[in-house]
Amino acid sequence: MTKFLIVGLGNPGPEYECTRHNIGFLVLDRLADVQKAGFATQRLAEKALFKHKGKAIHLIKPNTYMNLSGKAMAFWMNDLGVAKEHTLVVVDDLALPFGALRLKPRGSAAGHNGLKNIEELTGGQDYPRLRFGIGSDFGKGQQVDYVLSPFTPLEFDHLTPRIDRACDMILSFCTAGIAQTMNQFNQ
Repeated sequence: MTKFLIVGLGNPGPEYECTRHNIGFLVLDRLADVQKAGFATQRLAEKALFKHKGKAIHLIKPNTYMNLSGKAMAFWMNDLGVAKEHTLVVVDDLALPFGALRLKPRGSAAGHNGLKNIEELTGGQDYPRLRFGIGSDFGKGQQVDYVLSPFTPLEFDHLTPRIDRACDMILSFCTAGIAQTMNQFNQ
C-alpha cells in the first residue's frame, strides 16, 4: 500500500487555533473529521491515519511550532519511509488572495519560516505544497500580527467551502497524482 504524508503547518495551543497561520491545521482537522480519523499525540506531532482508495494517508500537525516544522516533517518522512514526492505540505500564503488554492510540485519558501525550516531539514525546495491564500490586508510592519490574528467573521463564512476544496485536492494528490490535480484544481 502506497503511503502519503500530509503535513499541515500551524502552531499548537488554543491561542493559535483559528488564526490565519494555522490554516494547515484547520484543513487537516477537517480532512480527518470527514475521514473519521482521530488525531493522537505522537513524536513531534499530532498524527492521524486513514486509508483511501488503496492509499495509506498519514496526517501530521507538528507540535514543534511553525518555525521548526521541518523537524517533525523530516522525522515522519524517515519513520514512515515516505518519499518527498508523496509528501504534501499545506501552508498559509500571504501572496495569494483569501481562499485561493495553488498546488505546486516545488518552490521557494518566499519568506515563510516554516517552509524555510522544512527546506533546511529535508534538503531543498523539491517537495509538493498546497498554498492556501490568507490575503494580505495589513499595514507596513503588521505582518506578524496579521498572520497570528483570527479570521474575520466574513472570512469564516467563506472558509468552509475553501477548506473542503483543499481536502478534495489532498485526496486527488494522493490518488490521481500532482499533475492531474493541478490541472483540475489550480485556479
